Amino acid sequence: MADQLAVRETDITGLYVIDLVLHGDERGWFKENYQREKMEALGLPHFEAIQNNFSFNAEKGVTRGLHAEPWEKFISLANGRVFGTWVDLRQGDGFGKVFTMEITPDKAVFVPRGIANGYQTLETNITYTYLVNAHWSPDAKYASVNLFDPNLNIDWPIVKDQAIVSEKDRNNPLLVDVQPMEF
Repeated sequence: MADQLAVRETDITGLYVIDLVLHGDERGWFKENYQREKMEALGLPHFEAIQNNFSFNAEKGVTRGLHAEPWEKFISLANGRVFGTWVDLRQGDGFGKVFTMEITPDKAVFVPRGIANGYQTLETNITYTYLVNAHWSPDAKYASVNLFDPNLNIDWPIVKDQAIVSEKDRNNPLLVDVQPMEF
């Protein structure tokens, strides 16, 4: 657990991990989940959140993604643990690059547009939350890639046959069939 706020960029350009400070006692904990002034001073890009979304996952093994949207996200957890995965679907040299990590309430991830985001719950009753800087639109251009594409070589903690995956996500295309996103 971090004792001070920190921001660091990953191997995927524009994808940042944020170490959050949990202030706790016998009652539980408190955290500043997103604090623009402090985080930008540490290197996080400017981000104007306009919507806050929650995804509740009752079962261990729920696996969602991998979806890339034309907006930025600031992801964190209210409780529990998830295995997070990101794949660069932007046009350029980074296309197909993968980054994974475990997210707990003391970690957050800033996801730039064009980076596919997915996760797998490692416990029951997980509340996953994300701020976005644009409203969802059916006309927006999205990209997705298959969670279990062998070319991505993602080492999911819970294997495909035991994961709980929507039919839509099961049918996401393989990376070789994905059209890179342009911005």
